Amino acid sequence: MFQNIPKPILNRMRLLEEIDRQDRIDGTPHIQRLRQIPPETGKFIALLAATAPPGQYVEIGTSAGYSTLWLALACRLTQRRITTFEILDAKAELARDTFRLTGVSDVVDFVCGDVRDHLSGYKDIAFCFIDGLSEVYSECYETVVPNLVPGGILVADNAVSHEHELRSMLENALNDPRVDALIVPICKGELVCRKI
Repeated sequence: MFQNIPKPILNRMRLLEEIDRQDRIDGTPHIQRLRQIPPETGKFIALLAATAPPGQYVEIGTSAGYSTLWLALACRLTQRRITTFEILDAKAELARDTFRLTGVSDVVDFVCGDVRDHLSGYKDIAFCFIDGLSEVYSECYETVVPNLVPGGILVADNAVSHEHELRSMLENALNDPRVDALIVPICKGELVCRKI
């Protein structure tokens, strides 16, 4: 799955990696930065998504579509689709370009808007990746977990790098009897939950 990434996807990934790198050193305001996951985390979430049981795939926090590209690879492998949400218009425009240039619209449904206005409508979730603003994590977690299928997987980014901001949600997840959960210390840290 990762050795033969189609060239349009690989080229866009490399471009977004470079933009993200520049954003972190050139003084780009925090809210405008792509703030995307690194490639190692992309591979990790794609591997998890490829092993998820049947059901819907959801991503919270598209940014420019980098993580969505990794998840699109898993979707093509499993013949599924992913719905991804981005609230910021400028990033949504970049994401639309990403999906158009890479030809992943066959497996990606993009929604520009506040995920909290839509998330309760998603049932039978097999895989969910949360990488949005810290203040929405708890609410999204509490909306998604009851709607995960048995064996469904929820992954939340920044579990180590933003532990202080996410502490309440992380403690809740690690003690939630509905899921098996642990924090995987890869890159910025990933909370991984599997529905019991």
